[in-house]
Amino acid sequence: MADTHRLLAEWALNRVEQLGASYADARVVESRDRYVSTKNGAVGQVNVSESLGIGIRVIADGAWGFASTDRLSREDVERAASEAVRIARASATVKKRDLALAPEKKFEDEWVTPAAKDPFQTSLEDNIDLLLRVDAELRRVAGVTLAEGALHFRRIDQFFLSTIGSAIRQTRYLTGGGYAALAFTGNEIHKRSYPNSFGGQFQTRGYELIEELRLVENAARVAEEVVALHKAEKCPEGVWDLILDGSQVGLQIHESIGHPIELDRVLGSEANFAGGSFLTVDRLNRLKYGSEIVNVVADARPEHGPGLGTFAYDDEGVPAQRTDIIRDGLFTGYITSRETAPAIGEGRSNGCMRAESWNRIPLIRMSNISILPGSWTLAGLLEDTERGIYMETNRSWSIDDKRYNFQFGCEVAWEIRNGKKVRMLKNPSYSGITTEFWNSCDAICDANHWTLWGTPNCGKGQPQQTIGTGHGASPARFRGVKVGSAFGES
Repeated sequence: MADTHRLLAEWALNRVEQLGASYADARVVESRDRYVSTKNGAVGQVNVSESLGIGIRVIADGAWGFASTDRLSREDVERAASEAVRIARASATVKKRDLALAPEKKFEDEWVTPAAKDPFQTSLEDNIDLLLRVDAELRRVAGVTLAEGALHFRRIDQFFLSTIGSAIRQTRYLTGGGYAALAFTGNEIHKRSYPNSFGGQFQTRGYELIEELRLVENAARVAEEVVALHKAEKCPEGVWDLILDGSQVGLQIHESIGHPIELDRVLGSEANFAGGSFLTVDRLNRLKYGSEIVNVVADARPEHGPGLGTFAYDDEGVPAQRTDIIRDGLFTGYITSRETAPAIGEGRSNGCMRAESWNRIPLIRMSNISILPGSWTLAGLLEDTERGIYMETNRSWSIDDKRYNFQFGCEVAWEIRNGKKVRMLKNPSYSGITTEFWNSCDAICDANHWTLWGTPNCGKGQPQQTIGTGHGASPARFRGVKVGSAFGES
């Protein structure tokens, strides 16, 4: 199959070179998906799909053009290549200046996600059996009125060929799963999710991830917590010291650090889907983004971990790299492309261009945007907090199009008094301003508490592209945060 993929890409590049394109790359992407879900003791969905196509990106007359097709005869591939050149030349009639790409080396390489167990070698019957066992454990607890669970597997085999001579094949496995228990009483609904909300936990690994999550073993606790929320007090309003669990810190990073550092947003070339950023280029190496203990990196390298933003090369053929985004609280870096890197004086892209599939043009996307661990244990952090609130598992989020003012809700919280959890709280929420919030961070838990969380549903662009990102995080404390007020009386 690899030889076939190369041949398709060669047909495309030969054609665009004949038409005078100054640069081109082609991505042949073959993907396979399996999604299995259950709901209240019954199978919900079983979806299996496959896709194969080619996306062709060119520069002609100093402007971009892109076209794609899943009709893969030579005639059809060459027709799509010609269309990409025509689009580029049409775009060139309204260009402000010629495109200039940061230089990049030629690479010939292959890379495969380390996966101990191919998820597609597991049977549908076994997948459904696991979810139904979880379902039974959740509904065994009186008061649970809805149980939902799902597993999602994806295999992406991509061949990249460019006119600078790069030829790169990457095969990535994406595995994820989780569940939720809901309890309805009167006019009040509560939800507890495991191991995270919005589908669970996702990584670039094999089925071994699902085994490590111990889904069945955690179901009873999750169910008991959602029922207990109906008897919990409403989260109080006011200014509190706030401790967030690692998954919520990960989403906070995603929304208030990951999106604003996308350089195409900053430069105004990608303003769709709540685009824009407060991080104008004059703030680079000047803005005090957070406190001195806040260190955030963009790291796509496999050695960072099996995140949804882990790869060997991006979709421009640029090697995966680590970039300091915030160092000792100072804002030090954006995520870039070959086109945008020169705008901030960089001589090379840091490898953050990715596309959802063969029929979408690459955009600057988050890789793994992670906060580095600190030195605290969670037990020690709780003991050190005299008056605070500890929140777990995201329920909702809202942030403005500059990524500056935000409000988040979580599924559950506990009030902390004199270092101890004293009561469960329902409908917890908090709000703030991005830089004020990160500057209030005074404690981060250590590497033993650090998890590389997966966000599989990050949207950007128009037409929208949904892609997975990774966020390594430990629980952390933030001083003097506005808590409450997001949810009214039930």
